[in-house]
Amino acid sequence: MSCQMCSGGVLFINRLLRGACASARAHPQRRETRAVVQLPTRIWCARRTFSDGHQKTGNNGSSGGDEGDRSDPSSSSLNPDHRTPRRRLLPGGRRPLSPLERISRLLPPDSLSPDVAQLREQSQGDVEEDPGLKDDVSSVCGALGPVVKTSDSETQDHALTHDQGDGSVPATLPGERLLMFGELLIAEYTKRRAQYKNMFILKPGERLQSNWGCVFHNDMAGQPSGLFLKTTQGFNAFIRRASLEDYVLYMKRAPTISYPKDANAMLLDMDITEGDCVLEAGSGSGAMSLFLSRAVGSKGSVLSVEIREDHHKRAVLNYNHWRDSWRLRRGEEWPDNVQFYNADLLKASSLLAGRGFHSIALDMMSPQLVLPTVLPHLHPGAVCSVYLANITQVIDLLDGIRCSALPLLCERIIEVPYRNWLVTPAHHKDGSFCVSKPIADEVEEANGNSEEKEVLTTKEQPPFGSISYIARPHHVQMSHTAFLTKLRKCFR
Repeated sequence: MSCQMCSGGVLFINRLLRGACASARAHPQRRETRAVVQLPTRIWCARRTFSDGHQKTGNNGSSGGDEGDRSDPSSSSLNPDHRTPRRRLLPGGRRPLSPLERISRLLPPDSLSPDVAQLREQSQGDVEEDPGLKDDVSSVCGALGPVVKTSDSETQDHALTHDQGDGSVPATLPGERLLMFGELLIAEYTKRRAQYKNMFILKPGERLQSNWGCVFHNDMAGQPSGLFLKTTQGFNAFIRRASLEDYVLYMKRAPTISYPKDANAMLLDMDITEGDCVLEAGSGSGAMSLFLSRAVGSKGSVLSVEIREDHHKRAVLNYNHWRDSWRLRRGEEWPDNVQFYNADLLKASSLLAGRGFHSIALDMMSPQLVLPTVLPHLHPGAVCSVYLANITQVIDLLDGIRCSALPLLCERIIEVPYRNWLVTPAHHKDGSFCVSKPIADEVEEANGNSEEKEVLTTKEQPPFGSISYIARPHHVQMSHTAFLTKLRKCFR
């Protein structure tokens, strides 16, 4: 009975494939893959019937190719440009097969008619010769079916450059590198007041989970930074490399970090240039250490001292983590110019012996206690910038300088505010732009000389200056972070 069913299924599939051949010959401009996509759903049942007899099965009895496709997260590759499907590659450079290839592979070679065998060979040759056909085939492929492995060199060439036969722009510019595993990336999604932002490490086989769906890491590797990928729920997620500001805001912390806006103001106060030697008291989570490391460059050095061991370990880990990601991102080493020490600065006079500093950054509870120790090592006329959380600490600092008669001049005490604004085009409820009429048109309408004009659709782009914009402060604002006290060494 089963043999009769198999032979009947073979004849049925052969008839369908012959019909596809006739359709392809009658309409040569149509591709065979599109003609076969609309086959009845009975073919998929026939495929399940013959898979056990003609395909290698796994432990659970399912087809090995099917199991690999379903378990591979990159089989549901996302579209970065939202308009044209892009090539979907499985691990090892494999690509999914077209429906025509999957159906024909269910049958033994000796059972195929000459027309069907010729059509299968022709479709395979077209996929190998025409890159555009490969993209179309991949766009209609499902998650089922065996896979065809391609060489690693072909996969690498496809990841590095686009097809340049028609003079298209290369995928990378000089000095640019594509995303690779091990890098630190930022995923963002913003729609009205709903905002998602997350920093993660790109790893093979993993996925980025969120309330708006997930994005597979394999779809990001080999792509340029700054691309949009659709999540499994259809939302557009913006993927880019993490900047130093992003890293210090989203890295693991021990104590509270020095926020980038305050760190930049401190760098300006201290007037740090490449080649300077800087002392940092209070490593914390390593945020300020990274900003100082970038400011002094490969010719300079930073001495960072932390009294707490757990804070010291966290600062070292964060610093090394950023350096590892930078090496993958740029292909060069981040300057190893920060020396971390777990010590009490009041009792570490031997650590400062024979050293001179162009500037000093203090981020600690009672900086007035260490000023008599570090001040002799500060160059005359140089600046000591102090990061304090509340105004009471500022008062204690100035009172300690007065009582100790230290040669320091308090130039200023500032608080760095930050105010984010939202500036966006105004839209109607249907999603169309709110177009404002030019003054000349309003005068014509008032005089009764206006003519009927075409209604602007959502797909058309209105001319420059005709869109109404909405500008208002962001509903989430960063409040107080710290007081920055600028002290300059002087002679009295």
